[in-house]
Amino acid sequence: MIQQLFGFLSYYIPELICIVLMTTLLVLEALVKEEHGNRGKIIGYALALLSITLIFLFKNLGEAPVYIFHNAITIDPFSTLVKIIMVLGTMGAIFLSYSSKDIYTNLKSEFAIMAVGVLIGGMLLASANNMLTLYLGIETLSILSYVLASFKRDESTSTEAGMKYALYGGLSAGVALYGISHLYGVLGSIQFVDMITKLPGLEGTNLAIVMVSFIFFFVGLGYKISVFPFHMWTPDVYQGSPIPVTAFFAIVPKMAGLAALVRVSFIFFDGGSLLAVSWTGLMLLISAMTMTVGNVTAIGQNSVKRLLAFSSIGHVGLMILGIVTLNKAGVQAILFYGIVYMFMTLIAFYITSHLSDMYGTDSYDVFKGLIYKHPGMALIMAAVLFSLAGMPPFSGFVAKFNIFSVIIEKKLYGIALVAAINSVIALYYYMKLAKTMIFDQADGDVKVTGFTPVNQAVIVALFIPVLFLGIFWEKVMTISGNASLFIK
Repeated sequence: MIQQLFGFLSYYIPELICIVLMTTLLVLEALVKEEHGNRGKIIGYALALLSITLIFLFKNLGEAPVYIFHNAITIDPFSTLVKIIMVLGTMGAIFLSYSSKDIYTNLKSEFAIMAVGVLIGGMLLASANNMLTLYLGIETLSILSYVLASFKRDESTSTEAGMKYALYGGLSAGVALYGISHLYGVLGSIQFVDMITKLPGLEGTNLAIVMVSFIFFFVGLGYKISVFPFHMWTPDVYQGSPIPVTAFFAIVPKMAGLAALVRVSFIFFDGGSLLAVSWTGLMLLISAMTMTVGNVTAIGQNSVKRLLAFSSIGHVGLMILGIVTLNKAGVQAILFYGIVYMFMTLIAFYITSHLSDMYGTDSYDVFKGLIYKHPGMALIMAAVLFSLAGMPPFSGFVAKFNIFSVIIEKKLYGIALVAAINSVIALYYYMKLAKTMIFDQADGDVKVTGFTPVNQAVIVALFIPVLFLGIFWEKVMTISGNASLFIK
């Protein structure tokens, strides 16, 4: 038994490193005296251990899939690649928090603690292979997120953001748990493998209960990834939270929720049954409404954080279309989109953060004439906006093209048309911000001082994949294609 446990733990090294990191960060933070202020070494330690986590994750990427802890957790290439995206997103958010004025100096290491805790929950959610593990992943990820949203405790907007997030999160988690309890009541198990075997024999009342129960269950995941109609919290929470927290929310919880949704969809709804057809129809409707609501609402925003919040809703709606296909190409398209989306989102929030630190606001006005104040950052931000809109030759174009390819191959022409219209709408509001940076005159001659050489180097490093993945994308597509999802 002991030998078997250690055998299981050998596959769980990335998660164990994160658990050790969170624990030691708590101890280190407790040992730092208030008057010392600088938490640079603690942040450096966090980034170093997350880098080691990445090394082990890349090692696991080439390993055969395994099912550990009595099939409660799956370690397969799909979950591993999602974890790599989440770890990179966490590292990016932690580094941003250190240079951002939006997080109080004495709370910077606490942000790292909370972010790593959310990451652990996200990693658990991505590998969940039964309903209990999945629910634990949602709750671990959610509870610490509520704290992050209200990090600026001296400001009412941040307190309001944390309260809204907690209220919506608690309600959605309760509804999801209610659905899980009914699934257990009808199917007699929480293990995915056992539940699958009993689904084909359902009929009548039991089939209706299971269909409704899966919808209740979806509420918990839909809330985490901000799909319609569970997106209402997103703009207010994104705007009220510190910018590093907003950047973190836009990547880690979303990728974790999408990973769980992909796994559940492929396990339970890969077939032509009434249950599968109903789920696919629901995903199509959710995708169409999420894209439309996110992109149309983004048009009238004057806050860049709110714009990026609604933009992220639109991107999630598009990624869900990869789930509808229920094939390997759909998973490949989602993973590639997730990689590209992570880099684009980090850059957009990095530049917004540095401008917000200087001017004290994230409105469009601070972007006016950025091309005259800092040409390099203005050009990179404009390129990222083009990429987010799906314009060639940037990686966002390839990401969207892959999604369109898989849904057109499935002959889902109606939803492809909806997605195309939404892409045009998104192009409008992205170009509106680009126009503000490049063609509008700057208010005054104040120089932008937030872009230190280190910050510029990081932004350029993040921009390289955005540029070159739009041209040399085959290798990453191969990695995404090999990151297969395994079910037992």
